[in-house]
Amino acid sequence: MAALMDNLGRRRLLTGAGAAGATAFLAACTSNAESSAPAAGGQTTAVATDNAPGKPITIGFSAPEADHGWIGAITSNAKSQAGKYSEVTLDAVEGTNDVNQQISQVETLIDKKVDAIVLLPFDGKALTETGLKAQLAGIPVVNLDRVFADPRAARTWIGGDNYGMGAAAGTYIADQMKSKGISEPVIAEIQGIANLPLTQERSQGFADALGEAGFKVTNQVSAEFTVESGQQVTADLLQAAPHIDALWNHDDDQGVGVMAAINQAGRDEFIMVGGAGSSNMMKLIKSDNSVIKATVTYPPSMASSAINLARLIANGRGMSDLVEPDVPASITLSSATVTKANVDQYLPLAFPS
Repeated sequence: MAALMDNLGRRRLLTGAGAAGATAFLAACTSNAESSAPAAGGQTTAVATDNAPGKPITIGFSAPEADHGWIGAITSNAKSQAGKYSEVTLDAVEGTNDVNQQISQVETLIDKKVDAIVLLPFDGKALTETGLKAQLAGIPVVNLDRVFADPRAARTWIGGDNYGMGAAAGTYIADQMKSKGISEPVIAEIQGIANLPLTQERSQGFADALGEAGFKVTNQVSAEFTVESGQQVTADLLQAAPHIDALWNHDDDQGVGVMAAINQAGRDEFIMVGGAGSSNMMKLIKSDNSVIKATVTYPPSMASSAINLARLIANGRGMSDLVEPDVPASITLSSATVTKANVDQYLPLAFPS
């Protein structure tokens, strides 16, 4: 377990405590209220904090098409957060899964000379040159979730911890297997798109956590992050594996199809852990009348935090709870494990699948 924790500890520069922790951290760094700080000689003076209205700014925003519950939540979070600031105008382009169209849209934002851009690229590698172009034009880019191929293409990156997500799922399942006294469990894994780096990181974290407990993945299949693919690959998996003790599904959106296949097959001998944190899955966890007992978060509230960061950077501000005067170059949100015991805490942050 020590090796696993060391790996987790090196993931990124700054780690929050899941969706709630990241929001709380940024709120603490950008509070509207004045804070009291000790001055020389031990006296206390009032210090203006970073959330005081700044100069009027325009933040450009681009993300893929909202054809997936999580992506839809990304866009709605960004728009909602921008609306909280009187000095912020959000120029949100239409979501698209066409790489060339997204490049063209972001170049239009560059031509408009917006003050900052929050960009979740459909393909990080393909949008790297566009990010670099914005940066060279003096427009800071907040790279959201999917990483550019060159770190110079963004002023700041913020996103989820894919490795930590898998590790959280593996740790929960390992603990459950031990508590049930199952020494050689059959553990299945339903990935998203197998060749994506984020999927590979999730699987590696899952395998490492299970390995620390002396367990391993027995059956692994891949879906496509859709309801239809989730249902099809799960139906095939259940036919191939007559008995399963635990199952981790990487994505709660495809999890709708996963659950449909499980219910259709009438299988209930195993426990299931979801991934990302949809309201659909959290409600099932709360009702405690199905195989799903937990989900590990990949919070779309990161888009709200990205807007906050873009606003601070465009106004030349840092984060008041940090000693350094600048916004960090990288922020990784941790993956929380949501169970029946704490589901009410996370439901307000959940997204519909």
